[in-house]
Amino acid sequence: MTSIETVVIGAGHAGLAVSRLLTDAGREHLVLERGRVAERWRTQRWDSLRLLTPNWMTRLPGQRYEGRDPDGFMQAAAFVERLERYAVSFTAPVLANTTVLDVRAASSGGYQVSTEHGGWHAKNVVVATGPHGVPRWPAGLDARDAITVDRYRNPRQLAPGGVLVVGASASGAQIADELTRAGREVVLAVGRHTRLPRVYRGLDIFRWLERTGKLARTIDDVVDPVAARREPSAQLVGRLARFDATGCDIDGVDLAALQSRGVRLVGRFEGMSGGRARFRTDLVETVNMAQHAMNKVLDAIDEHIEATGLTGHVPPARRPPSLRVPPSVEALDLGSAQIGAVLVATGFRPDYPWLRLPITDRTGTIQQRRGVTPAPGVYVVGQRFQHRRDSGFIDGARHDALAVVRHMTAHCPPRADDAQGEEPAA
Repeated sequence: MTSIETVVIGAGHAGLAVSRLLTDAGREHLVLERGRVAERWRTQRWDSLRLLTPNWMTRLPGQRYEGRDPDGFMQAAAFVERLERYAVSFTAPVLANTTVLDVRAASSGGYQVSTEHGGWHAKNVVVATGPHGVPRWPAGLDARDAITVDRYRNPRQLAPGGVLVVGASASGAQIADELTRAGREVVLAVGRHTRLPRVYRGLDIFRWLERTGKLARTIDDVVDPVAARREPSAQLVGRLARFDATGCDIDGVDLAALQSRGVRLVGRFEGMSGGRARFRTDLVETVNMAQHAMNKVLDAIDEHIEATGLTGHVPPARRPPSLRVPPSVEALDLGSAQIGAVLVATGFRPDYPWLRLPITDRTGTIQQRRGVTPAPGVYVVGQRFQHRRDSGFIDGARHDALAVVRHMTAHCPPRADDAQGEEPAA
């Protein structure tokens, strides 16, 4: 078994961010990837997907967006190419097509990492496989009756007829939009969701979230860290906003915009039997909660604008219109409604079957603080709200990667024969 200082598991943006910083620090390491660089972006995303964040937010250690369209939204395929170039730019030591089978403590200290192509003895292990493990299945829905969002590619893939989309966060809302634009009848089962406008007072919402410090807010600042880490992704889509006379973004994917395009809204999915889907009668409450949370964010932006003297330099405040909540529907016969397919977009749960270390909680989530786990020398990067609000975004991984590498190098000084590098820079 080969000895190495650090093994990084996963060659997505988070794993490559760690690798770049380790390379800059002159630290010996290897990146193990089950497929190719950015494999999940290649094989578990739908065809039309664009990043939710503007191009200017595709910042990684040593790399910033310098193209002609900073406010545009990169296609997933273009982002894959960008990560490939990034890996090449610093000769990232990626070992592709190497599936990790087992990570456990070694009797001699450190960790044993076993793969289908051999094993390594490492002082440090960084888990950078991202927050997406396996899809969450709604209770009462048989896996044979539906397709999950990670297997969806385009409307032609689904059986003819209407589509029941379960889940109304970013993925569910975007796919519901794509399906209805393709001429499909869509029923959207709405659970907890986050509503934000794509553009507010002349700027993309992420410009305001960064300017007001909301993206830099840490987990230590929130009252309920568990709830914060489970906050649904915003109902946004990677395209520029266009407004009608009522102030509705006609290219948006919030519930009001989807409803205006003919998407039928129902409450949270409760289960299905005998071809009948059941829903909670909670849509009014769910919508009101999302509206209230959105208004709090927009209030903070308005206060920032006034406090910084920007009032005369940006358009007046205009809030997205409220949703006309339809009457409650408790059940729907899929046959009678001519629903030919069910698509599940209810998120993912952690899944680390190869991790033989006592560092996960009862939900399977890796326990950590700023990426440092209870197992000395084992780290994690790329989790949702890992430390900052933006940890789950591409842009936020650089901060968590830097914290992990600094901790690692402070607690694991280089050997005399190791190359000496400068302190990692964000």
